[in-house]
Amino acid sequence: MPRSKPSTSVSRDRVFAAAAAEFAARGYAGANMDRIARAARLNKAMIYYHFKSKAALYREILRDMFDAVRTSVAEVARSEATPEDKIRRYVEAIATAAEARPHFPPIWLRELAEGGEHVDAATLRYVRDVLAALGGIIAEGCEARRFHPANTMLVQGGIIAPLMFFLVSTRTRQKIERTVAGGASISRDMVVEHIQRLTLAQLEGKIS
Repeated sequence: MPRSKPSTSVSRDRVFAAAAAEFAARGYAGANMDRIARAARLNKAMIYYHFKSKAALYREILRDMFDAVRTSVAEVARSEATPEDKIRRYVEAIATAAEARPHFPPIWLRELAEGGEHVDAATLRYVRDVLAALGGIIAEGCEARRFHPANTMLVQGGIIAPLMFFLVSTRTRQKIERTVAGGASISRDMVVEHIQRLTLAQLEGKIS
């Protein structure tokens, strides 16, 4: 009996998963569409059926992450929580989205190192909306006299940098653990709580 062809949604999901792994391992320049097709167990024509180009496929992977974050942080910003709790939830929302997409941290760190060469204007709008949510939370805290004014990009950098480092460094930390105690025993929750505390300390003027 001949094997049935995968449905359109299933084949798209397979392309997306294979491409995410390929871009995470090799970056945009090193990623190969033939390898993606083999990993997805589909012919290359099926990739182009779903995504018109390598760039379109790559940007869809970035937008998947940023759209998830944008939706989550917008809900946080609209909530009735205190500014402090909103910051905690903002950090948690980004951590949750990134943890659910282990391909994203290595892709994004490499993209940042390459100057955002492959990020288009549409993807940047997602980033803008995420930063706008954070800026709104900071402004709310300042209006309530709970926060000091702060540069949104600096605050965002203080959240993203340690989180991305933690998520991409598991194997390296395991190697370090063999010679330095405590190197790999850091948990995800420990990192999130650390970032939350530092972010709040910065906004509350306890550190500068």
